Amino acid sequence: MRTKPKTELTLALKACGGGFAMAGVFSFFINMLMLVSPLYMLQVYDRVLGSRSEATLLMLTIVIIGLLGVMGALELLRSRVLVRISNRIDTRLAERLFEIVYERALRMPQASRSQPLSDLLTLRQFLTGQGLFAFFDAPWAPLYMLVVFLLHPLLGIIAVCGAVILVALAVATEMLTRKPLAQANQEQMLGGQFAETNLRNAEVLEAMGMLPGIRRRWYDRHRKMLTLQAVASDRAGAISSITKFVRISLQSLILGAGAWLAIRHEITPGVMIAASIIVGRALAPVEQAIGTWKLLLQARSSYERLTEMFQKVPPRPQPMPLPAPTGALAVEGLVAVPPGSTVPALRGISFQVEAGEAVGIIGPSAAGKSTLVRMLVGVWPAYAGKIRLDGADIGQWDRTQLGPHIGYLPQDVELFSGTIAENIARFGEVDADKVVTAARMAGVHDLIVRLPQGYDTQIGEGGSVLSGGQRQRVALARALYGDPVLVILDEPNSNLDDEGEAALVRAMAQLRDRGATVLIVAHRPSVLGGVDKILVLRDGAVQMFGPRADVMARFARPATAVQTENVTQLKSGVA
Repeated sequence: MRTKPKTELTLALKACGGGFAMAGVFSFFINMLMLVSPLYMLQVYDRVLGSRSEATLLMLTIVIIGLLGVMGALELLRSRVLVRISNRIDTRLAERLFEIVYERALRMPQASRSQPLSDLLTLRQFLTGQGLFAFFDAPWAPLYMLVVFLLHPLLGIIAVCGAVILVALAVATEMLTRKPLAQANQEQMLGGQFAETNLRNAEVLEAMGMLPGIRRRWYDRHRKMLTLQAVASDRAGAISSITKFVRISLQSLILGAGAWLAIRHEITPGVMIAASIIVGRALAPVEQAIGTWKLLLQARSSYERLTEMFQKVPPRPQPMPLPAPTGALAVEGLVAVPPGSTVPALRGISFQVEAGEAVGIIGPSAAGKSTLVRMLVGVWPAYAGKIRLDGADIGQWDRTQLGPHIGYLPQDVELFSGTIAENIARFGEVDADKVVTAARMAGVHDLIVRLPQGYDTQIGEGGSVLSGGQRQRVALARALYGDPVLVILDEPNSNLDDEGEAALVRAMAQLRDRGATVLIVAHRPSVLGGVDKILVLRDGAVQMFGPRADVMARFARPATAVQTENVTQLKSGVA
């Protein structure tokens, strides 16, 4: 039978095998020392009370206190070992899991970003909680049963019957709660994802009074989750109550049977008390496991989801480093299907850009312009075809190595919590000279120095303290930082005023003077004056590509209806 490949999670747990084995050894000695208390009671009832020896009582008490102290120390050590195991697992997986969340955000924008990290936290909490202790202690229950049998077979039979009932109740808990809890967890994930996605647009919700409708949709999921959780909790609570009743009744039966046997002089009163304590200890892990069953199911669900994610998102390969690119770009038969869609947004796109050329990309809405630039910078993988940078497939480049050579300004500008300087420097080591140079090129230096803390101004999550135009100009400076050889700008003037647009035109001229390759998506013709070529997209295909003068002349040529239609197309692409 073919075995599934081991994931990083499996390997991390395997690497901690020595720690789990040590915890198991501690559990063995802890459970052996658990017998000290009933043996103490046995000796007190059968020896001390009969002999009335205070010295014997004192020595027994000293011994048991010492042994119980050792047991407490072992329990502390076991707990600390499990804490270290959970921390080690987190250390091995946290960075890799963050990469998976990052990959999912790129490939599956609709997927929850916080759930994988929550799953790792749930797994860690289970490894350090009482539920896992129950599983370490449960294997020693048969040993306790054997001791009870040695005390008297009838007491052993009663104990075994009680254990069978409790195990059956544990199985019933699994069967009755697993499905509703799994469904409740799924609804909780969907509800959290829905809230996370929609509350990003809180301004729109507030401005147009959309909150009641969005809240109602979220609450429908939330209420369904509560209903499923209530079903599972009611069932688990009922079984837990039955379990407690069975355990207490069983201990009472042991006492009753022991008293009957003591009356018949088959056992001593001390054996009766000791048997009751031992049976209670033997059944405690089962009751504890039932009480923490919800945590166990949550941990198991988290483990399954993490395993699936590690399998679906393998580590990125580490390609051989390539020479620094010059900016020559070639697109060959590119077909693009956006994440979550089955319909190609680009079909058979082919064109070539020489190093140092500037290309304007125009076309009507939904022509595929933003999809194309995402493909060019490697954000989305190609469904078919190739994108080559200096002849090498874009996928062959190490993103960390290639990133400093690329400047990218997306249509939806995103800044990050930190200072303006850190954002411009892409959160690497801040080179003050390069930061200022990039800011001057973007025409934002004067604006920044007028802020209270200048380049050290904290801009908040998403650049919330800046206006839309300021965010776009800071993001442009980030794209220009470090003299990139390939600069791709997606509607960089959408939020700019006249001054900002003039700065953009100057920045493009400086990029051309430095020999950088520039691709710019624009809806306004004012920024296309300095480009060498124009690429016209329509319905996901190339309608026209060539020198700027030729393309503009073709659109400007009057007369026929076809040419009139072309003028309309150009206006819709650059208006």
